[in-house]
Amino acid sequence: MLAPAAPAIAAGLDAAAINDAAAPPAKLPGRQQINASIAKLEILLDRAHFSPGEIDGELGENAQKALTAFATANGLSFDKAVTPDLWTRLTSASEGAAIVNYTIVDADVKGPFLAKVPAKMESMKSLPALNYTSPREAIAEKFHMSEALLQALNPGRKFDKAGETIAVANVLDVAKPPAIARLEVDKTRQTLSAFDAAGKLLAFYPATVGSTEKPTPTGTLKVTAVNKNPTYRYNPKYKFKGVKSNKPFTIRPGPNNPVGVVWINLSGEGYGIHGTGNPGLVSKAASHGCVRLTNWDALRVAAGVAKGTPVTFVEGAR
Repeated sequence: MLAPAAPAIAAGLDAAAINDAAAPPAKLPGRQQINASIAKLEILLDRAHFSPGEIDGELGENAQKALTAFATANGLSFDKAVTPDLWTRLTSASEGAAIVNYTIVDADVKGPFLAKVPAKMESMKSLPALNYTSPREAIAEKFHMSEALLQALNPGRKFDKAGETIAVANVLDVAKPPAIARLEVDKTRQTLSAFDAAGKLLAFYPATVGSTEKPTPTGTLKVTAVNKNPTYRYNPKYKFKGVKSNKPFTIRPGPNNPVGVVWINLSGEGYGIHGTGNPGLVSKAASHGCVRLTNWDALRVAAGVAKGTPVTFVEGAR
């Protein structure tokens, strides 16, 4: 994971401020300030299976995409303001406080941890595993949060001692959506949507989709397999920018592996839906032709699909 930025923190930001937050104001706050109302909004969206990507307390493009999708799915509208009806629908979609206490366990802190994730793929191939770089990164990802928001809610903590109690987003005990009948990838909006057999929108995720160098496919592919903790295999015929090797090589599993913690293989050659070690960059950087989600979103999608699930690629209008 890349080192987190240091956004400004709204005064009085703590667990109580987020749990007690009302709907965001009509004039929504901009990026680069962690805000209690926005953090609560993102947690509510995540729990409703309309993912804002990384929960960071800032109103970025991914959160706005998710909010628009949630509103549309519920027969409401979102146009730069969270209406009372929209806020009520969000808050009633799940139960429990947005922020809860969590006691750090041995598995969170035992490692091993990487000193640093190499920037180049070739430098990754000699590592025994692509692990987290710190307990803070591991815990932040566990609760779908940015490291900056986790730190802001727990000032002065280092997250490296089992038994310590910290404040985290309440996103783990979420009911699973019904089985996914179809996935749709919008290459223009950079999103992935999941539908049931009747065409109802079940879940929504921001995604990184293709590039000029290696575009995402068109048409409809199918899920052929789901592999958790995958080994990444580089084929030199891909000719990825920045990779000089003329020979195939492999990168061992781990959450900071180039394809994250799960690979959903598609019928097109070399294409898949997968996770990433850089959740803050989802939909903000080009992929190598595949559909890249946060690790936790990729796991949710993997849990709902089966072999043969169709995945349709469309060109939406912005």
